[in-house]
Amino acid sequence: MAAKIALTQAVRDNLLTLQHTANLVNTTQNRLATGLRVSSALDDATAYFQSRALSDRASDLGRLKDNVDQAISTIQAAIDGIEAITALVEQAKGLATKAKSSGSAAERSGLAQQFTDLLRQLNELATDASYNGVNLIDGGSDTLTVDFNEDGSSKLTIGHLKSTASAGGLSIDAAANNWASDGDIDAALKAVNAALIELRTNAAALGSHNTVLTTRLTFTKTLINTLEEGAGKLTLADMNEESANLLALQTRQQLATNALALAAQNERSVLQLFG
Repeated sequence: MAAKIALTQAVRDNLLTLQHTANLVNTTQNRLATGLRVSSALDDATAYFQSRALSDRASDLGRLKDNVDQAISTIQAAIDGIEAITALVEQAKGLATKAKSSGSAAERSGLAQQFTDLLRQLNELATDASYNGVNLIDGGSDTLTVDFNEDGSSKLTIGHLKSTASAGGLSIDAAANNWASDGDIDAALKAVNAALIELRTNAAALGSHNTVLTTRLTFTKTLINTLEEGAGKLTLADMNEESANLLALQTRQQLATNALALAAQNERSVLQLFG
């Protein structure tokens, strides 16, 4: 059994002080390295778990924010489609108006064919106005539901707006009888005018939804920043304070080392009495 080395009270006190200071130095250096005052539940359980809850919610809202951002892009694709469709319908109206003022059957027939071709382009354009597999204007059944909070109790559902030329949508028929009579042209003009009103109404509805989503996106970004800032207040270290602490602790460590050396020197002085 190894003999136990007895230390004087002065040496033992200085040694304990030196060990305690070394532990404080290690803690301070870790805070400076990580930037965290609380890096685990062992440091401060209350602050750690409060910060973790705030960070977790910020992460959940971050995923919702991404979904809102994608929903805005989906609506923008629909708005772009409606604007393009509106331009085609206005062009179709111009063809019908020109045909009404023409007395040539051949010219009316040519304009009627252009009118019918425009309707086909209109339908194809509506089909192409999709984003990420969702199309809100092509006459299908897609809807868009956007959640604003974690449990889905706050949401916005955007229904389908049928903007194709077919019945149930804009209800614009192909040019009848090659627009041989004014009655055929008048029917086309009536349908086109009604379609323009419908398109403007649809565009306004989508614009309103887009405004709501943009407002929620901005709010969510701000809330995420607030949550992350709150989490940081609970755990982040004050780098200026920790740097000052490290300097003070290093000074204290040097003084403790000197004190320990002096205590040991006193013991050696006693030994010289027996020399």
